[in-house]
Amino acid sequence: MSIIWKYLDKRSAAVDALKDYDSMAFIIANTSSEIKNTRDKMSGVRSPQFDGMPRTHNPQAGEERILNGIEEIDILQERYRQAVEYMDWFKPAWEQLSSEERYVLETFYRDEGGQTGAVYEICDHFHIERSSAYNRKNRALAKLAVLLYGK
Repeated sequence: MSIIWKYLDKRSAAVDALKDYDSMAFIIANTSSEIKNTRDKMSGVRSPQFDGMPRTHNPQAGEERILNGIEEIDILQERYRQAVEYMDWFKPAWEQLSSEERYVLETFYRDEGGQTGAVYEICDHFHIERSSAYNRKNRALAKLAVLLYGK
């Protein structure tokens, strides 16, 4: 399935894709260390737990730990594949935007300060009115949607 089908409504899809950028970059940056940690847990010896609760003997505990680790690695690798596919799709469109357009979209959608604070920050940065800041945001978002999905 293509990554584009996840984001079907063009305007809101461009916003959703923009909001997903940081999490996809995080996945790409940290997946290899998560896979390494999972492999270490698979082959490590489990330490005893002294919590006073009675234990039952499970002769397949080692096998189950290995199987759970393999399943977790498969999930991590699939998540990584989807993140790389997303970046291959999103990054060329993002790089075609001007630095001002990227600033407006990042400030308005990716920062956690809220949209009202973002509008005031954009107004202060460009020395414009609020209505002009919203117009700039709408133009940048429309351009991003066209770059991602076409007309």
